[in-house]
Amino acid sequence: MLEEALEHLVKGIVENPDEVQVRSRELRRGRILEVRVHPEDLGKVIGRGGRTARALRTVVTALGGRSVRVDLVDVDGMR
Repeated sequence: MLEEALEHLVKGIVENPDEVQVRSRELRRGRILEVRVHPEDLGKVIGRGGRTARALRTVVTALGGRSVRVDLVDVDGMR
């Protein structure tokens, strides 16, 4: 559920919503939600001073993801 909610929020922010991917990974200390977006949209998802990224993390925590970490993955070099 958290993955879908985060994906929906991010798709509403970016110019290339078809390239948004949210992947969940389980670790010993909890779960990581990795957000991948088009390289041109990375700045929009991070926001000025990291405000948008911080707000996304706050929403995920409020939805019940206390042991969930949200990471923005820079895929520019991976394409």
